[in-house]
Amino acid sequence: MRAKSAVAGIIVVACSVSIGAQWPKHQESGLPRDAQGNVRMDAPTPRTPDGKPDFSGVWQRAESGPPRGRGRGGRQGEGGGAQGRGGQAPGGQALGEQVPGGQAPGGQGAPAAAGGREGGDTNAPFAGGRGGVQLEPQTERFPFDPSGPPVATFFEAGGNMEGGLPYTPWAADIRKARFALQARDNPDAMCMPMGFLQFHQQPQPRKIIQTSKLILIEYEANYGLRHIYLDGRPLPPQGEPQPWWYGYSVGRWDGDTLVVETNNLRGAEDGPYDGWLDVNGSPYSQQAKFTERFRRPTFGRLQIDLTLEDPKAYTKPWTVRVDQRFRPDEELIEFVCNENQQFRQRIKID
Repeated sequence: MRAKSAVAGIIVVACSVSIGAQWPKHQESGLPRDAQGNVRMDAPTPRTPDGKPDFSGVWQRAESGPPRGRGRGGRQGEGGGAQGRGGQAPGGQALGEQVPGGQAPGGQGAPAAAGGREGGDTNAPFAGGRGGVQLEPQTERFPFDPSGPPVATFFEAGGNMEGGLPYTPWAADIRKARFALQARDNPDAMCMPMGFLQFHQQPQPRKIIQTSKLILIEYEANYGLRHIYLDGRPLPPQGEPQPWWYGYSVGRWDGDTLVVETNNLRGAEDGPYDGWLDVNGSPYSQQAKFTERFRRPTFGRLQIDLTLEDPKAYTKPWTVRVDQRFRPDEELIEFVCNENQQFRQRIKID
């Protein structure tokens, strides 16, 4: 059964008030099924009446194969997080640092409270004591594309990236301060809007509603809502509209790939809960521009390559990949986090 809880490391343990809540199953019509009624995930990509790939449906984070090269972490879903080789963490710390609330990740005694099982998986979200409470079903990995960008990990955006993310000193200082607080200001814990990459990595699903002029993404986590305009309008100049948590997003088609550009976001300058890329606190600034390339290679698979250009926070643009898995016959549950926000009281901040 699907979890109804915050999912970021200690956030899972501190905030969760309900696990296993879900709507009753309702079989969708029009999906490709086999003789037993199972959805054929390898079926061809569905298309809209104008011939574009149709991304509509409920999606959930998925795993793909091993990292490309000697990255900072193990493959997604197998001992990764912030552990790594061949680099240093922000502020000059040696790699193999802690995830929030626990010991070094990557199968080296990472506690369940850090989002993993002891001696096991720190990228697939878990909660609870030893052994944990599984927050998402274990599923077969998608094939790994060795020519693609590094796969983002749950705790650390650059967990599979050679040398880690290319922080500027400004960003490294922010990330180090956030990590020292064990991610207590993570927007997921505060029931605040999250950054795109953290939303993409959430085990709580999201629903894509696609029309010819607009794509709407509803995130179950923290009741997120995002608009992507497809009506040909240009991306507004940086700083023109008021900065929003989800920024301003416009999309265009490049063959079968949907290219989405987003700017005018609230950044880490705006407050302690703003500008979070990942659970461990990698920041982005008000200068950030995200470019996401959405592809649906088969019926059951969604692939998102996310590029961040942010000269204030990173010394060069970088790209990571996130995989999503189609969830047939399901709907989102209503999860209004701020109805029962007790995280700060439970960890004795207030």
